[in-house]
Amino acid sequence: MAPASSLPMRIVPLVMRTVAAELRAAGELPAPAHFHLLSMLSQQPRTLTELAALLYGQVIDRVIKVSNTQAAELVKLLENTFRAVNIAMINELALMCHKLGLDVWEVIDAAASKPFGYMPFYPGPGIGGHCIPLDPHYLGWKMKTLNFEPRFIELAGAINSAMPDHVVTRLGEILNTRGKALSRSKILMIGMSYKPDISDSRE
Repeated sequence: MAPASSLPMRIVPLVMRTVAAELRAAGELPAPAHFHLLSMLSQQPRTLTELAALLYGQVIDRVIKVSNTQAAELVKLLENTFRAVNIAMINELALMCHKLGLDVWEVIDAAASKPFGYMPFYPGPGIGGHCIPLDPHYLGWKMKTLNFEPRFIELAGAINSAMPDHVVTRLGEILNTRGKALSRSKILMIGMSYKPDISDSRE
């Protein structure tokens, strides 16, 4: 295999610009986009990182280079763990609002009106997709091998995984107020994918 320094670096931007133009024209490549880039190999980390940055720089607006593969992987895990923990917090707030007789959506919207220091998350039947429900637990497993207990990750996982049961329970309660049994009802489920405009309903 040819070393990274001998690869045809002039060809890469041309190909990537063409691909990017076609994807943007088809509406399949959002802009701006961000990509966290890692140093790929320890033998020639600088050369390979610069080559990869050149490649991805043709289709995204900002390339972030970090010092090693471990840091790059933890970037991904941090992003997904941040979401999992905050989704769990807002899911628990939804449970508390139900007990208090308050509208959780009103509370969230009012808090989100603050111009700084707050990022809104929203409750739902757990968390979906193939990253947020799983990636934090990879980090949790690794930390347990190092005799470190990842308490936030464990608690967030417990809260989020209990939300589907809560939704079914609430649905049964609402149907009961209308004289209907859950077991004899037909339920239309809309918006089950984990983000808009996709058909992926995993987790």
